[in-house]
Amino acid sequence: MSLGNLIPLKEWAELNNLSPVSVRQKCARGSFDTAVKIGRDWFIDKDEPNPDRRIKSGKYKNWKK
Repeated sequence: MSLGNLIPLKEWAELNNLSPVSVRQKCARGSFDTAVKIGRDWFIDKDEPNPDRRIKSGKYKNWKK
């Protein structure tokens, strides 16, 4: 990661069709490898993939039974 590839959180969210609020929460939780907070603003590497850690296997499909 170089500082030249860092872009503001809002711009990264627009590139990945996500809400800036949800991306900010992911940054605060440490979900991104390249997220850096400079002052009060977050910056993310423009090549960082979206860390989607939802369970998609259906393992918890009928958990209420």
